[in-house]
Order: sequence, then C-alpha cells, then structure tokens
Amino acid sequence: MTDLGSQRNSDQPNLKDLITLEEAARLSGFTDRHLRHLAIKNEIWAIKLGRNWFTTAQAVKEYLAKGRKPGPKPKNPIK
Repeated sequence: MTDLGSQRNSDQPNLKDLITLEEAARLSGFTDRHLRHLAIKNEIWAIKLGRNWFTTAQAVKEYLAKGRKPGPKPKNPIK
C-alpha cells in the first residue's frame, strides 16, 4: 500500500484544507453556482470529487485579492 501523501503534488492542498463550494460561498459572498463556474473556467482552484466540488479558503482569498471588475464587459466595435 502506498502513501498518497507522498504522491501528492506540492501545489495541491491537504484533504483537511478542502471546503465545499457552499462553505466557500459563505466566505466569499458569491453563490456556489458562480464559484463552480469559476472552477470550470480555472479562475479559482477547485477539484471535483464524485459529484461535489471542493476548494480551499486560501484559493478563495487569492481569487478575491485579484483585481477583478464585476459587471458587463465593454464590447469592442468591429473595424
């Protein structure tokens, strides 16, 4: 039997650090659906285990620290 901890990539968190997207939604103010969308687009670190998505509080903090601009994006006219 192998130790999964030794095979873990150094940039992946421990299992004890994982939180559900519902918990992350309470931390961030976003909905869990929006966080799932961000996870699918690789804008926030998350992992899908079975049918559930998980992230870390650190990943949420890092995303919130980014300079994001909410709202509609300007459309560029075709030239």
